[in-house]
Amino acid sequence: MIDRDAEFVEFVQARGAALRRTAFLLCGDWHRAEDLVQAALIKLFKSWHKIHKNGSVDAYARQVLVRTTIDESRRFWRRRERASAELPEVAVPAVSSEEALDLRRALAQLPARQRAVVVLRFWEDQSVEEVANLLGCTQGTVKSQASKGLAALRRVLADQRDYAVLEVQR
Repeated sequence: MIDRDAEFVEFVQARGAALRRTAFLLCGDWHRAEDLVQAALIKLFKSWHKIHKNGSVDAYARQVLVRTTIDESRRFWRRRERASAELPEVAVPAVSSEEALDLRRALAQLPARQRAVVVLRFWEDQSVEEVANLLGCTQGTVKSQASKGLAALRRVLADQRDYAVLEVQR
């Protein structure tokens, strides 16, 4: 039992930050991303004795995280949190550039399924087949969701640039 726990802790220490970044790209909020990773890690720990022997722990962890994110987005309206006057314990990392912020805002406007496909395909560099397996859908669905997601991102980013140009011209 202790070996299992130690292996799990080692996995979380090695892959926790990557899972958190993926969760952030899926939901657009660092605090919610932390909650999603926590929920996914709980589910992962429950199945740890089965999956750590297979060697596909990363893929399974991403699958659990994506499905947890989609499930949570469906019931997000029920889980409203109250604002607090206190600052969070962990500061949100500084945004490296304005373009990164624009892309994150655009990504946040995509539906959960499209956002999951775009993040897994182009951020996590997963193949169409791997994304289809993770999301439990066909490869055709992944391709169409990726296409629609990228088209929506292009539109949103173009609209943001057009708006920025109009503001500068004023």
